[in-house]
Amino acid sequence: MSVENKPIDFEKALAELESLVERLERGDVPLDEALRTFERGVALTRHCQGCLQAAQQKVEILLRRSGQPGVEPFEELGGEANSPGNVDRE
Repeated sequence: MSVENKPIDFEKALAELESLVERLERGDVPLDEALRTFERGVALTRHCQGCLQAAQQKVEILLRRSGQPGVEPFEELGGEANSPGNVDRE
């Protein structure tokens, strides 16, 4: 099953992605299967990013229509803007 062939919702894609990451982190997957799993993970990541971008655009449109101020960047408690480079890794 390919993300491009059968659209899935964000939550299912994210859950599958998390499952794939857990499998790869265990380190017991044969190389060929690990590569296929990684490729699936890349496709799911792109799908999720697209879903998030679409949702953000909808929110911005709704805010503009309602006369609300524009969207502001999210700031963490430390004051640094939340960006992909600033994500804490466990």
